[in-house]
Amino acid sequence: MIHANFAKVEGFSISNKYEKEDYYLSVDGYIIFTEKYHLKRGYCCRNGCKHCPFGFHEKQKTKR
Repeated sequence: MIHANFAKVEGFSISNKYEKEDYYLSVDGYIIFTEKYHLKRGYCCRNGCKHCPFGFHEKQKTKR
């Protein structure tokens, strides 16, 4: 399952609205948003993001 904050990079150009510190690429070619990006966004999307600073745990649908 691909979460909303992941985007496959094949043939994809990331928008100029993201700064270099906002994301990195996984070895599988996915864009992974950083904690800095999530804090800048300002809210939890409740998708179980890898670097969620808000403490949401996807499998339990609760805060960590």
